[in-house]
Amino acid sequence: MEFPSFHLQLPFWLSQRFSNDGGIWKTPEERMHLAIELARANVANGTGGPFGAAIFEIGSGRLVAPGVNLVVSMRCSVLHAEMVAIMIAQNFRHHYDLDGPDFPPCELVTSCEPCAMCLGAIPWSGVRSLVCGARDEDARRIGFDEGAKPADWIAALQQRGIAVYRDILRTEAAQVLMDYRDGGGVIYNSRKE
Repeated sequence: MEFPSFHLQLPFWLSQRFSNDGGIWKTPEERMHLAIELARANVANGTGGPFGAAIFEIGSGRLVAPGVNLVVSMRCSVLHAEMVAIMIAQNFRHHYDLDGPDFPPCELVTSCEPCAMCLGAIPWSGVRSLVCGARDEDARRIGFDEGAKPADWIAALQQRGIAVYRDILRTEAAQVLMDYRDGGGVIYNSRKE
């Protein structure tokens, strides 16, 4: 039996958005604005769900990799915005550990708190900081299944040396989710509720 290969293809508009270089985003709010912009653009361009993420170098604010949700467009349930950003960043750095040798520490900024799958990937990615916009309950409120996460997930990440910041531009990030639902966006999950 011959198995198919898999090629992660970012949407065309991302290359246009970052045509020169990655750019610098100094503050958590600037970084979150970018993640929210990615989520909105992903929906507006019909390339995926209402989630955006990006990985930045913590000190400089340099963008390492953007990520958008590609679950429906690429027919792959693991292609959440956080997972895409992690894969692209690791590919750029040619290393599975973003905290690897000779790399400045990285921060994952995501328009919504991570689901159970993305939460599991964060410690393995090597990021040292997680910045979240909308909360888990904002995504659940419109019908997304965020999976079973431990109640103390923030403490668990902090014990691993990963700082967690929540509610950065939460209202704006949650509005993207509401607009997606109100616009008839596909609410995908395996529960079929």
